[in-house]
Amino acid sequence: MVKVNVGRNYFIGTFLLLCGIILTSLEQNASGQSNLTVTSQEKDKSGNEKSESLHSVYSGLGFGNNMIYLGSNVSQDKPFLYTSVAYGYKNEFFASVSVNHLTAYDPLLSFTSFTLNYNRDLNSWFDISVGLSRYQVNKELSESLFSSFFYGYLNLGFDWKILYTQLNAGGVFSEGSGAFFSLRNSRYIKTSDLAGGKAYFYFDPYFNLLFGNLTRTTTADGTSTGVTPPFKPGGGSSSGGSGSGSGVTTSTFFSLMELDLGLPAGFTFGKLTLEAEPGYIIPTFSDTGITDPKGFTLFFNIFYKIF
Repeated sequence: MVKVNVGRNYFIGTFLLLCGIILTSLEQNASGQSNLTVTSQEKDKSGNEKSESLHSVYSGLGFGNNMIYLGSNVSQDKPFLYTSVAYGYKNEFFASVSVNHLTAYDPLLSFTSFTLNYNRDLNSWFDISVGLSRYQVNKELSESLFSSFFYGYLNLGFDWKILYTQLNAGGVFSEGSGAFFSLRNSRYIKTSDLAGGKAYFYFDPYFNLLFGNLTRTTTADGTSTGVTPPFKPGGGSSSGGSGSGSGVTTSTFFSLMELDLGLPAGFTFGKLTLEAEPGYIIPTFSDTGITDPKGFTLFFNIFYKIF
């Protein structure tokens, strides 16, 4: 039986909600910012592909049943909450900060992420984006959650009209390092405008393949394959290797880690967007413990474009 501390979770949720409201009001009064990592996908959802203003500011709040990141089950199958702010310039350059709480851990602030992102449409069917993120963990959780790290990436987008394909190559830089590659195909669908052109529904189903380092462990009982995240304490390196000791042999190799399916669906009214994203993760390895991603995921997000 799982015991749920209703009072504690209610306090946490209320606190983060108030943080989001306060951040939003501050941005309105001081030309602030908002939202998690804003990409071209979020630009489509906001209904503002070409902003009339040089500057844009977003705020965001979110909740999920499980936080999965780069093949790792960060929140250990427990819910998480976040609040974020972001600033955009010419709808191409974005800077954002996100504050995250994982209910599996006691500290209210689990980690903070800072992201710089630049994206540009080179023509009607090809776009490119580069980004760098810093994930700063609470010092109390540096041994149990993960080590603070940087993540940089290059993303290429191809619009085939009936399908949108993204090729993403990235790397983790921490105590250990690791390379990742993903291939994502999606189909963005937007309904006709409602409420005099102020509102619409959208759907963005996707299928994603994630590649990265896997660790094969051989013991007297057999062989298993799993993930050793490079940002975890004692994480691996980006190059393949092997080791042995006490009858245990390990080796690392680059391969397909997981398959992700998702169906983000949202409603936009003016500057406000409400979004739900059910998804399912299928790992390709045999060793699926509590730190490995698998099964159903569900996220709820609120985005508000301040200006």
